[in-house]
Amino acid sequence: MAAGNINLTNQFLIAMPGMAGDTFAGSVIYMCEHTEKGALGLVINKPIDIKLKNLFEKVELTLERDDLAEAPVYFGGPVQTERGFVLHERLGGDGAHYNSSLQIPGGLEMTTSKDVLEALAQGVGPKKVLVTLGYSGWGAGQLEDEMSRNSWINVSAAPEIIFDTPVEQRYDKALSLLGIDARMLSQEAGHA
Repeated sequence: MAAGNINLTNQFLIAMPGMAGDTFAGSVIYMCEHTEKGALGLVINKPIDIKLKNLFEKVELTLERDDLAEAPVYFGGPVQTERGFVLHERLGGDGAHYNSSLQIPGGLEMTTSKDVLEALAQGVGPKKVLVTLGYSGWGAGQLEDEMSRNSWINVSAAPEIIFDTPVEQRYDKALSLLGIDARMLSQEAGHA
């Protein structure tokens, strides 16, 4: 890693107001991975017009969990939008694990294999989940460049914002982790 590099794994990226009109305008992204090769995250506050029960039907599963059936699927980002990504709490020591899970250091897990959906359909699996179609990805150095241009601000992630906060409040709540009120943000980047 280059000198002064930051690691944004298990952090929220919060889009600055200057990104209006951009795909990421108003987004809060949970960062799953950030290395010298690039970065991967999931937008947690952009629901799309698909409910979880409909997504499960598409993969020929029936979701038996009433608490999740009407939950929205989210736009995770513009990459691989036909693919599902399941962000969930870390599984306990019961030995359960999925074929393709990324354990996020200090944070959650992100699973892309169908077995997590099968577990959820059977009423087991992680209690708290957020399912996206697509992800947000950056090549080597790209995110660092965007950060240097004040496109994003970052803060340590708080799982309760992902799982327990109404979607329309997630942007403001993420900013409040920094002690910032959204109304204080200007569209013009400046340095004091």
